[in-house]
Amino acid sequence: MHPPALLDELRALIDRHASRPRPLAVDGLLLTRADRPEAPTASLARPVLAIVAQGSKRLTLGDRVHDYGAGQYLVVSVDLPVAGHYTQADPEKPFLACGLALEPAKIASLLLDTGTTPLPRGTTPHGLAVCDASAELLDAAVRLLRLCDRPGDAPVLAPLIEKEILWRLITGEQGALVRQIGLADSQLTHISRAIRWIRDHHTETLRIEDLARLAGMSASPFHRHFRAVTALTPIQYQKRIRLQEARLLLMSSTEDVADVGFAVGYDSASQFSREYRRAFGSPPGQDAVRLRGGAGRG
Repeated sequence: MHPPALLDELRALIDRHASRPRPLAVDGLLLTRADRPEAPTASLARPVLAIVAQGSKRLTLGDRVHDYGAGQYLVVSVDLPVAGHYTQADPEKPFLACGLALEPAKIASLLLDTGTTPLPRGTTPHGLAVCDASAELLDAAVRLLRLCDRPGDAPVLAPLIEKEILWRLITGEQGALVRQIGLADSQLTHISRAIRWIRDHHTETLRIEDLARLAGMSASPFHRHFRAVTALTPIQYQKRIRLQEARLLLMSSTEDVADVGFAVGYDSASQFSREYRRAFGSPPGQDAVRLRGGAGRG
C-alpha cells in the first residue's frame, strides 16, 4: 500500500473515531479533529508524536515557527510552552491527526534491546521537530487505529505496534532527537530536569546558577543548551509558564486580576497585565470574561 492510500485510510479512521464519545480501545492513543481555523492559543506541549492525516497546523516556539500538514509528523521531546493554531481546517476537510505520548521508559527499553547511537559530542537537539512520515510509520499508525474497531485484539497487539512506531522514529530522520528522550545521561535529559524545576516552581525566583547545577553544567553551557532545546532563555520559559498558569486561574476562578498575577509569581500588577496582553492579545480582565463566557457556552 503506497502513502496516498495509507493517508486515505488514516483520515477515515481518525475522522470516525475522533467523533465518537466512547473511550478508545487503544490506551494512550490521541486523536484530534478540528473543523475550522483558529487564533493562536498558548499551551504546554508535552513529549509527543503527532501524525497529520489532513489539514495543517502552525506551532510557534520562541522565534521558531513550525508548519506541518498531511503526511508529516511532529515530535516534541520536552515540555515546551508553544502557541499553536490550525491553518487548514473546515467542515468539509477537517484537520485530522493522531498521536502517542512519548514515554522515556519505553524508549529506553527499546534502546537497551537495540543499542544506541548518541549525538556527536557537544550537540544539543531542538526540543521540537517536524519532518515527512515514512510509509512504514504511516502503515504502523493505520494498524494501530484499526485496533479501535477490534477491542479484543488491542491489549495484545497495541503494545507491539506502539513499539514498532517508536522503532520507526528512532531509525528515522528525527532518530537522534527521539533517542535522547530515553538516554539517562543525554543533554536533553539534563535540560529536562531544569525544565521540570521551572514548571514546578514557577512562582519562585529563578537563579541560573542553581538551575545549571541541577542540570550538571556550568552556567554558560547550560544557558546555551537550554536555548537550543527550547528556543527560549530560562527567564523567558518561566514567564511563559507563569502566564499560562495565570490564564488557567482566570478561566477557572473569580480571583482579582492582580491577585492572580501575584499568585503565579509577579511582584507588579502592571507588569503582569502588560506581559499578559502581549502574550494573549488582550488584558487579563477582558480575556477572563471571554474565556469564562466561552466555557459557559460549551
